Amino acid sequence: MQRLYASVNIYVPLGIICGMNSIFVKNMVCNRCVMVVQDVMDKLGIAVRHITLGEIIPEAPLSEEQKKELEAALIPLGFELIDDRKSRLIEKIKNIIIDLVHHKDSDTRVNLSGLLSSELHHDYNYLSHLFSEVEGTTIEKYFIAQKIERVKELLVYDELTLSEIAFMLNYSSVAYLSNQFKKVTGLTPSHFKRIRADKRKPLDQV
Repeated sequence: MQRLYASVNIYVPLGIICGMNSIFVKNMVCNRCVMVVQDVMDKLGIAVRHITLGEIIPEAPLSEEQKKELEAALIPLGFELIDDRKSRLIEKIKNIIIDLVHHKDSDTRVNLSGLLSSELHHDYNYLSHLFSEVEGTTIEKYFIAQKIERVKELLVYDELTLSEIAFMLNYSSVAYLSNQFKKVTGLTPSHFKRIRADKRKPLDQV
């Protein structure tokens, strides 16, 4: 489900909208992950209203036994249920950023601090402090890391010029993108393009 923010479509956790007992899942960071988790829910016979990045909305609250069965099925696939409130909030921050960068390229022009505050209903200073305390890095650095992974992906696809990639991801210039790319990866975009996918990371390891 999507909501409007600054004239763009933005991911919003459905549990916030619906007021339901969401189940939050760590490392669920791509559309394929959503399909895998949906398959798990189907096999367990648990009816689902909706599944999105990092979040499951069941038709009815899960019993403790169902939660244990779900967790046992998810762990071998690299997912984890999140019970702690702060951990859930961290995962929401990550999933909003991942969705913004990897699935809504043109939307990277929105103000990130304003977006996170609006969607998560917390002051950005609180979110920033919590994220840094738990993750050992800043929200801004995590955002940059995700953007660089998106640049890597687009370079591997070889369908866009570096100038087009810079415009898509809201870099002020190709030079700025190139400098940031080298600072994060140690490689220039052209060098990375030659070695292709060897240096890419799974999104949950960024």
